[in-house]
Amino acid sequence: MTAAAVAALHEALCQAMVAGDLAELDSILADDFTLTHMTGYVQSKAEWLDAIESGQMQYHRMETVEATINAEGTAPGLTARTRTDATIWGSRSTWRLTLRSWFEPRGDGWVIARTVASTW
Repeated sequence: MTAAAVAALHEALCQAMVAGDLAELDSILADDFTLTHMTGYVQSKAEWLDAIESGQMQYHRMETVEATINAEGTAPGLTARTRTDATIWGSRSTWRLTLRSWFEPRGDGWVIARTVASTW
């Protein structure tokens, strides 16, 4: 997987989150994808997509400030600092999040296997 492909998948993730595009998110996330929130809560793909669909989690804007890509080896990774304007369980704020994502092959392409969010 190339660095450009990793960056493109991260950008697709951010755009789909803001758009609330569940079909796109479903297509770029591994079936066993997990999102670890900055609170430490680990959320399954199905639970996260349900929360987006119900409006419990709404992403209004995401700006990637910087990204570091490790596209070598069998499990490429990306660490991105973002400013994420979101309403999460009723609280709206702009969070400065570090998103660490790992990728895995699927078919002829790649998917995001897991993401861990923390603050910066």
